[in-house]
Amino acid sequence: MNPVPVITIDGPSGSGKGTIAGQVAERLGFTLLDSGALYRTLGIASHKQGIDTADEQQLVCLARSLDISFGKRGLGTVILNGEDVSKDIRTKLGSHLASLVGAIPAARDALFERQLQFRQAPGLVADGRDMGTVVFPDAKLKIFLTASVSERAQRRYKQLIDKGIDANLPDLLAELKERDRRDIERPISPLKPAKDALILDSTELTIDQVTEQILSEFSAKTGT
Repeated sequence: MNPVPVITIDGPSGSGKGTIAGQVAERLGFTLLDSGALYRTLGIASHKQGIDTADEQQLVCLARSLDISFGKRGLGTVILNGEDVSKDIRTKLGSHLASLVGAIPAARDALFERQLQFRQAPGLVADGRDMGTVVFPDAKLKIFLTASVSERAQRRYKQLIDKGIDANLPDLLAELKERDRRDIERPISPLKPAKDALILDSTELTIDQVTEQILSEFSAKTGT
């Protein structure tokens, strides 16, 4: 059993898991894995290179050769082949491509080993959709973070506007509903809480409140 502790934070798009994961990792001094950014980056990379996401062979080759790195913890910076693609991967196109890529078993397999490599001492906080169910089933603490779809749309709208990205709230709401449907119904690693996950509804909670609750749960489980 791997002694490096892992906290997984899974949940639907716009639930705030990325922001929360960044804060928890910062407080604990842990490594951060934004698994969604890996899928988004693969999708954007395939688009930039003219690779059809239905072409599994080319997609797998691309996934294995991706030169990707994350910037400072919590800022959400993603560097692809020396280029900052942080804004590109957060667009509507980035979201759509990530969902398509995530539904392809071969692509998921290609990124699986890369995700495991983020497990480094003193610990890891991993956010995504199948971190607790598939990638790190032995995680010390598993969180399933959710919120109402209308609240998630509002949060995503503000996030995009703050980053200087044009956004339309009704379109975002429709996109999130469709994304939820695809993620829940997909046959490979569908979006669902792990059996031993703590389910947190953040609709009425602040970022700090959710962060403190997760830290408290982790402390209780580890005795630290």
